[in-house]
Amino acid sequence: MRIQVNGEPRQVCEEINVTDLLRDLQLNVERVAVEVNLEILDRRDFDAKTLQEGDRIEILSFIGGGT
Repeated sequence: MRIQVNGEPRQVCEEINVTDLLRDLQLNVERVAVEVNLEILDRRDFDAKTLQEGDRIEILSFIGGGT
């Protein structure tokens, strides 16, 4: 199945949820915000949100820092 992640086409298996996608991308679930088709997801919904053909996913990572 084809989706877009941060504007880039990506081929993924059927029945993948947001948590699985983040694991495939080696991203920490606790340190990202995810939007699917312009809807920001609550982190508690990552397991329940199954991705569909053509979905557009935007992932933002939080980075610590400062002085």
